[in-house]
Amino acid sequence: MNLTMTDDVFKQIRDFIYEKSGIFIPDNKKYFLENRLGRRVQEKSLKGYEDYLYVVKFGTDKNEMIKLFDLVTTNETFFFREPQQFDVFTGELFNRITAENAKGGRRDIKVWCAASSTGEEPYTIAMLLLEKPEAKSLRTEIYASDISESVLASAKAASYGSYAIRNVPDVYMKKYFSTVNQQYQLSSTVKSMVKYMKINLMDDRDVRAVRGVDVIFCRNVLIYFDEKAKQKAVSLMYDALRPNGYLFVGTSESLHNITRAFRPVIINKVIVYQKV
Repeated sequence: MNLTMTDDVFKQIRDFIYEKSGIFIPDNKKYFLENRLGRRVQEKSLKGYEDYLYVVKFGTDKNEMIKLFDLVTTNETFFFREPQQFDVFTGELFNRITAENAKGGRRDIKVWCAASSTGEEPYTIAMLLLEKPEAKSLRTEIYASDISESVLASAKAASYGSYAIRNVPDVYMKKYFSTVNQQYQLSSTVKSMVKYMKINLMDDRDVRAVRGVDVIFCRNVLIYFDEKAKQKAVSLMYDALRPNGYLFVGTSESLHNITRAFRPVIINKVIVYQKV
């Protein structure tokens, strides 16, 4: 079946996705939506994209909207991505946070990976904290969330191919991974440190489920949002942080012109944003 999406239907589907998720698909990416949604239209035996739009907007099966998010989100990630940020987190930032928390009589550290995809980022953080002697006496809480239920299920399974683990140091591979059917299975010790949640960064109620965290990692996500959606997502994450908490965005991203509620702090040439 040769399916073609009209410009009008493209704009309606694009606007619906934006309204519900904050993900903005520009005019020149109609082919992207056609490719991602074409097979789903056929699987559901629909006549075309217009029928599919009707199903997600007015159908009784709420899982179809979840499926739509799964199809349009890009979930390419790997362990130890942008390692300079992890160095700053486990070094200077860790020392600042634990010293500040100790003043208030607290012996914990809370981290939220706000778009955790298939789990490589939160599990990297978990392994780094397991390897840090100073963290052993602390109560560590790592929350990981995504809008896509399929990637959350994949993250909980914690079984990875060679692409995902290609940057993992040998010492971590030996200690925390085992090989099962040509896949790399993460140890239960690391898996047990991460709590997964389904959160839409555009949904106030969803984000309210996370409160009082010291650090948020929201990397390589805001690039899919337009200015208005970025401002809303950043504002909701601001509320999730403790006073003076920190936010990491991707190394190619910036909060410049998005908010003045965070001040950029440069540590070892890495920019991290601190809640004002």
